[in-house]
Amino acid sequence: MVKLAGNLRRPDAELRFADRGGDGPVVVFTHGAGMDHTMFEAQADALGRAGHRTVLWDLRGHGESALHPGARFTAAGALADLAALFDELELDRPVLVGHSLGGNLSQTFVREHAGRAGGLAVLDSTWNTGPLSGVERLGLGLSVPMLRLIPAAGLPGLMARASAVSPEAVARIEATFRRMPKAAFLDVWRATVSLVSPDPAYRTPVPLGLIRGAEDRAGNIAAAMPRWARAEGVFEQVVPGAGHVVTLDAPDATSRALLRLLEQWRLDDARDDARDDARDERSAG
Repeated sequence: MVKLAGNLRRPDAELRFADRGGDGPVVVFTHGAGMDHTMFEAQADALGRAGHRTVLWDLRGHGESALHPGARFTAAGALADLAALFDELELDRPVLVGHSLGGNLSQTFVREHAGRAGGLAVLDSTWNTGPLSGVERLGLGLSVPMLRLIPAAGLPGLMARASAVSPEAVARIEATFRRMPKAAFLDVWRATVSLVSPDPAYRTPVPLGLIRGAEDRAGNIAAAMPRWARAEGVFEQVVPGAGHVVTLDAPDATSRALLRLLEQWRLDDARDDARDDARDERSAG
């Protein structure tokens, strides 16, 4: 278990985080709605063994990070928290890894602060700026009212069964969801919906990687992520036998997918540096 030893005080929240050190490139993991940092423990361990400096944190109102009395979860607050975490740890262009809501937040952060991130890896999250069909717009608009109709006692189990394939993952997700009151979860869901803002001309200004569970049936993710990959000209890694929470259904395969992605970016950087050096030599000659 990862101990969140770090504490970051915000105007309306107390954030807990873990900076696990290391001399390699920094990777910041941001979990999904209703979840917490533990969903990324296997991936943080694998990347740490490969030499990366990994940072885990709990979003405000999730896990060990508490909202102050009367405060509510908003996308703006969570984005400001992520920027504050960058400042607290003096992070220089880390790779952002985000799942579901964490992927939506990471996309928006890169869009608003492109110079602060070195790469973006999105797991099982919709494409914030991608086009939406009429049916998709309708589903997005009805998602909060429909969730409001589900009894509080049944919501964690329903969400868990919709989020994972393996019984072990379903049980872990349900236990995590049960720690969040329904009213708080609805606030989180509203924040997630608010981050979807179609903009057909936008393209991600940093290296981008997409990872999805093959059996993810959440929202429009199974349709949106392949469209996103084609639009951006990147390869979408699809993990067999995994649902929405791919990190728990297939932890080792997800870790390997992230490591492949980071290694490819490293090779791309090295190739670009070599090409720049060769061009400089020709210019000097």
